[in-house]
Amino acid sequence: MQRTQPWRAGLVALAVCLSAGAAAQEGEDKVIATVGGKPVYQSELTFAETDLDPQFSRLPAEQRTAAALSALLDIKLMAQQAENSGLGKDEAFQRRLDFLRDRALHNEFFKTRVVDGLTDEAVRERYDKEVAATPPEQEVKARHILVDSEEQAKAVIVELDGGKDFIELAKEKSTGPSGPQGGDLGYFTRGRMVPEFEEAAFALETGAYTKEPVKTQFGWHIIKVEDKRDTPPPSFEQVADQIRRVLLQEEYLALLQEARDAVKVEVTDKDLQDLLNAVNPQGNN
Repeated sequence: MQRTQPWRAGLVALAVCLSAGAAAQEGEDKVIATVGGKPVYQSELTFAETDLDPQFSRLPAEQRTAAALSALLDIKLMAQQAENSGLGKDEAFQRRLDFLRDRALHNEFFKTRVVDGLTDEAVRERYDKEVAATPPEQEVKARHILVDSEEQAKAVIVELDGGKDFIELAKEKSTGPSGPQGGDLGYFTRGRMVPEFEEAAFALETGAYTKEPVKTQFGWHIIKVEDKRDTPPPSFEQVADQIRRVLLQEEYLALLQEARDAVKVEVTDKDLQDLLNAVNPQGNN
């Protein structure tokens, strides 16, 4: 009977890809191995550990480090072989290397300009602002008894009018999944229930039950409202990560706009420019 509804603040997921590599440790970068006489550094092992397949995250720390070191040494060995064969001078490889460097610089620039500067205080300030700007929404706490026919529903109402306990009648007669719990539906806001049920529930005073059966696609209901209140906002801990992602996204877009204002971008292929305009008409120079 309930319908899903996203949190009303509408926090969106961050669309920015952060760097996969961890920052090199501060201080001296220790040589941990050599391959063909060339040094392999601790920072490279750190990068390798962050780049492992997710399945390795379940390994104990020492095994994870060993797996990363093995992968790193394999990479170094194959890279030297590729270099010796002249692959490093291949034009297509150089273009790919340029792209990978640009992507790494993009990620590092975003990290140093935005990620590293985003404080817990800024996240808390945004949370307080969102809560203050969101009007409280009423919610009700209700129970119901669901039966198959209007006649059965009217008979239940007669029993309630005669003093029968709502919870016991729900356990005895309700065909809904909440019946064993005395028809308890908990608290819900508008938009969570089917319209006919919602209209009847929100029209009731606290402690009252419907004097006429309420028909929905699920059957016939007798509804009782036990409480009404303003919806409490989500706690800071519940939404802090979402807010952080929103702030990162906003700062990323601002940083990107700053770059677009400073540097001219021209797509020389008309078909690609048309495609870009169709997909992102507001985001191009």
